[in-house]
Amino acid sequence: MNKGYRLFSLLFVLNVFLFTETKAQTKKWKPVKNPILSRWANNVTPVDAHNEYPRPQMKRKIWENLNGLWQYAIRPVNTGKPSAYNGNILVPYPVESALSGVKESVGPDSVLWYHRTFEINSNWQNKEILIHFGAVDWRTTLWINGHKAGIHQGGYDPFTYDITPWLNKTGKQDILIKVWDPGDAGYQPRGKQVEKPHSIWYTSTTGIWQTVWLEPVPKVSIKKLKMTPDIDEGLLKLIVKTRGNAAGYSIKAEAMNGNQTVAQSEGPTGKEFTLHITKPKLWSPEHPFLYKLKVYLVHNGQLADKVNSYFGMRSIGIGKDSHGFVRMMLNHHPVFEFGPLDQGFWPGGLYTAPSDNALKQDVEVMKGLGFNMVRKHVKVEPARYYYWCDKLGLLVWQDMPSGDLTEKHKSAQSARDYDTELKAMIHNLYNHPGIIMWVPFNEGWGQFDTKRVVHLIQKMDHSRLVDDASGWTDHGVGNVVDMHKYPGPGVPDTVQARAAVLGEFGGLGLPIPGHTWKKQKNWSYHGYKNRKDLTQAYKEHIEKLKPLILHKGLSAAVYTQLTDVEVEINGLMTYDRAIIKEDTTVIAPLNRSIVRILNNNKN
Repeated sequence: MNKGYRLFSLLFVLNVFLFTETKAQTKKWKPVKNPILSRWANNVTPVDAHNEYPRPQMKRKIWENLNGLWQYAIRPVNTGKPSAYNGNILVPYPVESALSGVKESVGPDSVLWYHRTFEINSNWQNKEILIHFGAVDWRTTLWINGHKAGIHQGGYDPFTYDITPWLNKTGKQDILIKVWDPGDAGYQPRGKQVEKPHSIWYTSTTGIWQTVWLEPVPKVSIKKLKMTPDIDEGLLKLIVKTRGNAAGYSIKAEAMNGNQTVAQSEGPTGKEFTLHITKPKLWSPEHPFLYKLKVYLVHNGQLADKVNSYFGMRSIGIGKDSHGFVRMMLNHHPVFEFGPLDQGFWPGGLYTAPSDNALKQDVEVMKGLGFNMVRKHVKVEPARYYYWCDKLGLLVWQDMPSGDLTEKHKSAQSARDYDTELKAMIHNLYNHPGIIMWVPFNEGWGQFDTKRVVHLIQKMDHSRLVDDASGWTDHGVGNVVDMHKYPGPGVPDTVQARAAVLGEFGGLGLPIPGHTWKKQKNWSYHGYKNRKDLTQAYKEHIEKLKPLILHKGLSAAVYTQLTDVEVEINGLMTYDRAIIKEDTTVIAPLNRSIVRILNNNKN
């Protein structure tokens, strides 16, 4: 038997096994009936649910994905660990979603339990075993083999536990997770999640909604990278934090343009050092160039750990143009930032996109429609969403998810939890070149202590802009003054040293039969009856931006919105992403003309 035939036979047997395993898993799961689903949802199976490495800016080769079928139970808050389970749930889709296979609400009076087993790869001996959670909403308690491994609060930030002390030496390992989420009955940051969805408020997400995975690392390993570009000096400032006792360890870093090394440097763990990037290629929406970065942890001349990453060289700032208007600056040049509001909801998965390709296509559609920016609205996405924005070239205004809606009655605990989750968001998203502005508050929702919060953000991150409040209540701090106007457009009064931006406008609606969450009683700011009228209205509203930009100093505009969401039908696309409602041959070149307007007016 020749080698080619043996290889073919091996591949054939492997494919038969995978096909059989897929069929067996699928028999235990199917999506619950839903009003609509996207085309990516139709391809979801338990063996390939978000199976790409979830952390593109700190990537290791060896890992194990724990997405797939888990057991679940919904029980009253004050009861103990379940002795039996309701059935299977597909992780990482939230329990309220169709793709979870459950589609049940939990509410503040109940808790959600998850259970599964796994085995440790024999090649992982003498390694520390980490379990990573992309995001779980909201309070998470973890047990490994009956031992409590930790408690985490926060619905949008990744967290990690070293579970090595509680692992059995051989055989199956047991994971049990309890999640409590008070929803809109609580004060925690939650964005637009409510128990009873209506108009601009949508179905809640409870429990695991991003990837769960295992990773073997050395006893001393790389824990976190912090990368800050400086285009004026041609530097990348790098801090590498480690896990374990790193005495005697050092860091080596290598920046690459494709396969060509352009910079190398060495430095201590936990302290800043620099890589000199000669004549750096600058990142922008038109040219989203990314350098590769390899980071090595070294001890006594030997490699202890390694991660792969990337970075973009760009600067963000505020400055005056040749006509004296204060503008948002990218790489020291005025840029008009124009893009849609994006809620980040999906009909099959709610907070969770059906697949990585679905996330990518949302970014591709925005780029294809001529936009250069997106406002990520009161939600934090998985790291891979920001990776696609970085790679494809899309500027991101990142909102902080809002919590309780009244400052007057805000408790001290509410304020502390807000600060904790705000810091976590900035800490975890800091390295993405596409993110250029933080938006801590939207329209007064949960707004409090604004000046202190803005100063907190500025202290944490000197490299980006801050919008103190998008719409409504401006406190005179931050880098922009932001108004909302429906249908608009409009421009806020010019304020010295701050750029004038239109944080929301538009809201033009059109229901598309067969692609709506409900057949009737859909909601929009301003409704239209057909595609032709909607396109004409969109064109008229966008054309009105031009004199505001040229003669009133408007520096950015955010159109509401990218997609329909549940009963809200203001989207450029339907909720299932099947149809772009406006005529793209009309709106795409129009959008591009708006984005380029300052480039064409530099004299």
